[in-house]
Amino acid sequence: MPKVRSQVYVRPPWERMMHFHNLVRNGEYPNCSTLAVEFEVSVRTIMRDVDFMKYRLNLPLEFDGGQNGYYYTQPVNQFPQVPISEAEIFALLVAHKAIAQYHGTPFERPLDMAFRKLTGQLDRGVQFSLSNLDEVLSFRPFAPEDADVENFQILTRAVKERREIKFLYRNLGVDKAHWRLARPYHLACVDNHWYLFAFDVKRQAMRTFALTRLRAPEITQGRFTLPKKFDLNEYLRGSLGVFKGGDDYEVVIDFDSWAADLIRRRRWHTSQELTELPKRQLRMRLRLNSLEEAERWVLSWGAHATVVRPRALIDRLLRTAIILRERYSS
Repeated sequence: MPKVRSQVYVRPPWERMMHFHNLVRNGEYPNCSTLAVEFEVSVRTIMRDVDFMKYRLNLPLEFDGGQNGYYYTQPVNQFPQVPISEAEIFALLVAHKAIAQYHGTPFERPLDMAFRKLTGQLDRGVQFSLSNLDEVLSFRPFAPEDADVENFQILTRAVKERREIKFLYRNLGVDKAHWRLARPYHLACVDNHWYLFAFDVKRQAMRTFALTRLRAPEITQGRFTLPKKFDLNEYLRGSLGVFKGGDDYEVVIDFDSWAADLIRRRRWHTSQELTELPKRQLRMRLRLNSLEEAERWVLSWGAHATVVRPRALIDRLLRTAIILRERYSS
């Protein structure tokens, strides 16, 4: 029977070298043997780190036999800048632009400050490249929500500490909000909207709460254990967005050539199957457990999409079409 190796957390080389640099600068005379034990790596690995620091980063690093450790032969005020490629520069910029999607949450300011701190240590050439690329790339999230930062922080803490919460919640289209007691499992941003996935204690079932309709959250003394089987991706497997139903539908939609060009090469759902049709048209198959979001999505394509099945979805679209005809006939 083959041996199963236990997974050991190994710090990245740059983190090891930064720690090594701080020990040397503080006059602690570290050596390869002690560092190998501390980082749980081989002595040979630490020796490679030392060679990299001496010959690639040009640090004035020497070994003192009397102290049995390394020291700097001249002052080193700052660790050399991290080598960064053009692809990594572009990735940094994408990460910075993506901060726009966290507008109105507690993450916005720390993310922006972290980016500025990181890029502030880069050389002028890299900063110049970032400045130039800044003009050619942007994120424009559609109708982003202005989340209540205080509420968001309370919910984040409750999820992290596994604490039950109570809050006022108003369902869609309803005037009055009602108190709910829930065990918060997960917070997620789906299609630019923030949702809390939680177990409703009174209803003894999972529920999805939109943060824009949730107010006055309070953390209670009640605690809970997150079920091991809970996985958000698995939970939403049959959902087109966040709405979860209890049925099983094979949804088949045909798109004309105009819409097909927008559908191709995009992942709309994990179950999707795309089939090419004549005249550059396209057929999509999905496996969903509800039709509410599918109806809205099909309607968003106007006359460019035609539902083949199920009949239940076709009937929903017909009812909506009749209502719209009556509404706009005058």
